[in-house]
Amino acid sequence: MAKLNLLLLLVLVGCALGLVTSQHRARKLFSELDQAQGRERELDDEYGRLQLEAATWGMHARVEKIAHGVLGMRAPDARRVRAVELPREAVQ
Repeated sequence: MAKLNLLLLLVLVGCALGLVTSQHRARKLFSELDQAQGRERELDDEYGRLQLEAATWGMHARVEKIAHGVLGMRAPDARRVRAVELPREAVQ
């Protein structure tokens, strides 16, 4: 009977240690998940800011101002512009 009690005690201690270990692992994983979700929110905010910045840098008026002011470019004379039609095979 004493051996059975000792065996049951060892099984009980093993189960208790397993429970504590699994709870610790679950809490640790939850903490990591929370940190990853926080990082995801930060990256989403940064992506939104970068999209706005890219749209601002690519605005037609800004590009035209830089082309004219900094690079000295100008629009060609309308008489010198020619429209070229692509063959139908190239369009498809």
